[in-house]
Amino acid sequence: MKACFIALVASFTCLTSVTSQTSKISHTSKTSKTCILFTGDILLDRGGRTVIDKRGPDHLFSRSMDSLFKSSQVVVGNLECPATKVKAPVQKRFIFRAEPEWLTALRKHGFTHLNLANNHAIDQGRQGLMDTKENIQKAGMIPIGAGRNMNEAAQPVLLIDKPRKVWLVPSLRLALENFAYLPEKACVSQEPMDSLILRVWRLKKKDPQAVVIVSLHWGGEHTLKPVPSQRLEAHRLINAGADALICHHTHTLQTIEHYRGKPIYYSIGNFIFDQQKPLNSKACVVKVEVTKNQVKATTIPIQIKNCVPCITH
Repeated sequence: MKACFIALVASFTCLTSVTSQTSKISHTSKTSKTCILFTGDILLDRGGRTVIDKRGPDHLFSRSMDSLFKSSQVVVGNLECPATKVKAPVQKRFIFRAEPEWLTALRKHGFTHLNLANNHAIDQGRQGLMDTKENIQKAGMIPIGAGRNMNEAAQPVLLIDKPRKVWLVPSLRLALENFAYLPEKACVSQEPMDSLILRVWRLKKKDPQAVVIVSLHWGGEHTLKPVPSQRLEAHRLINAGADALICHHTHTLQTIEHYRGKPIYYSIGNFIFDQQKPLNSKACVVKVEVTKNQVKATTIPIQIKNCVPCITH
């Protein structure tokens, strides 16, 4: 018990400042590799809608971002709004909706997967959520973290199967505002933490060579550090077999922790978003390179101006 306590205390001291850096999760390899990119929040409404209405959705992408996306086989983004013609707004402060035809621009510029396990995907109700999921598929991408019920919504998604399998496990860790938790109806992934941890453990036990990445939507908005309860939950997920946590929601770039050699990105910040304060306009993209014997996570800092993300040097 004493040893466990010492290890836990030590893990709390390994937070590092966010700079361009690389985390090696296992041994090196010279075999073929696959590159996966993870971006933060994408909002195609409010300021994003204004840019699209004036210039078109292609103008949300910079040359530096296009170049980065072209070098990757898989690009995962967090779609922070339903993309649907359904108008059934939930009663809350911030309510978003994007036009479904704009999704084709995300696919054109390289996105392959869009995460819906967040607190805005259901802004236009359950019908709007399911319509968004269908519209993502029609645009040629794979929706993550939403389904006809909680069991379907919480299913891991296989991102790649070569040179080895990489699974993405999404989950919203926040209570939905003015929206009932009904796991038998259409919803986003929001299963209890113990269930999520068991899901990760089973994935790893079934295939120890598989890479398991967990993406949580959580944390306090406009903050720069996670709270102790988040760290405890992140450590439990790593202990269960997760190889990395790449998370979002706070609209800020938070510090990166390395626990047992595995990276925990508590929040990678925004991506296509209209918040202009310096606190909100600095973010990162995470590049995960996978070979047969190595997983390497690299932090790529970005700056967002007028909703457009650009790589910073």
